[in-house]
Amino acid sequence: MSDYAPLSFKVPEPEVRPGDEPDFSHFEVPRAGSVRRPDIETNARDMKDLATTIIRVMNRDGDAVGPWAMKLEDSILHHGLRSMLRTRAFDERMMKLQRQGKTSFYMKCTGEEAIAVGQQMALSKGDMNFPTYRQQGLLLCQDYPLVDMICQILSNSRDPLHGRQLPIMYSSKDYGFFTISGNLGTQYIHAVGWAMASAIKGDTKIASAWIGDGSTAETDFHSALVNASVYKPPVVLNIVNNQWAISSFQGIAGGDSATFAERAHGFGIPSLRADGNDFLAVYAVSKWAIERARRNLGPTLIEWVTYRVAPHSTSDDPSQYRPREESAAWPLGDPVLRLKNHLIGRGLWSEERHVQAEAEFDEEIRSATREAETYGVMGEGSSARDIFEEVYKEMPPHLVAQRQKIGV
Repeated sequence: MSDYAPLSFKVPEPEVRPGDEPDFSHFEVPRAGSVRRPDIETNARDMKDLATTIIRVMNRDGDAVGPWAMKLEDSILHHGLRSMLRTRAFDERMMKLQRQGKTSFYMKCTGEEAIAVGQQMALSKGDMNFPTYRQQGLLLCQDYPLVDMICQILSNSRDPLHGRQLPIMYSSKDYGFFTISGNLGTQYIHAVGWAMASAIKGDTKIASAWIGDGSTAETDFHSALVNASVYKPPVVLNIVNNQWAISSFQGIAGGDSATFAERAHGFGIPSLRADGNDFLAVYAVSKWAIERARRNLGPTLIEWVTYRVAPHSTSDDPSQYRPREESAAWPLGDPVLRLKNHLIGRGLWSEERHVQAEAEFDEEIRSATREAETYGVMGEGSSARDIFEEVYKEMPPHLVAQRQKIGV
């Protein structure tokens, strides 16, 4: 007889399922302004506590409080809110395009707009983002040409990438937006390598890496942290913890065992955990990490705590794996409404201006969409020659032969 019971292993399960009442009672939300702000040169071992709390600036009244509150110019606040509204309007219109059969695929970032917009506004021209598919705000807050962006989604004759990328996988060197990789996680190690190259050249540009909670389980995430730890390149390592990967909750990636920010501790990398639905917190924390990188103080890892309101993609139905009301119960609220209330409280905005801005961006996106559709929808207007051109500097003989065979 054995003295041991049969072995077993654990499969993490979310606490609630479809049909259950949403429950965030276990989710600890510290008081706004209560988390300390360390000196920019603080060593990683002296700020470990900041990986287990949540940095917040806006309180329930919409006031900016605490050591992370910055005296921002009115123009920054206005641009932040308007960029988030623009991003949300863009998402809604592109979702409709997909439902109308005019494009094959789309992914929204509803509820996460503050993260991309806030950090992009803290970066400088020439810095390079290595994003995932849910950071469209990085481009939209820089006024990237809307028609070009929509044409890429439609994969039409004016698609800047000539149909070589999945819709929503934009690429623009001029706007600091490295081409999105469909192999999740690869962009993290690319960002570290790009930052190392910038340092080798003696440049002043930094990199910003982006990854979701689910993709931190990929090996490229850990490879990136090893290299960032050893070589200390000028890079900001962002983890957008929106609670859900495709259909698996963040516990499947280890989020129940420790915070994602705590993963940096094993590599000696400074890390912060911040409220991703608080634009003021996003801007301030991003500024802090970017300044560290710019001063040759090495990488910083930031976990942005947020919630994916929309489906994972147009191919997903979240009602199959989470309660329908869960997003409404999310305790950190809506980033757009929170910044809106902050501006109204400061006398810089109003309900009327908000309605007008929503209408303005809705019409702007509608107009750009109409123009983009004149170049074709769902692959219309593309050519087989795009398979061959601008891929190699000198086309290999076997591709020359293939092109001649199909006559393009």
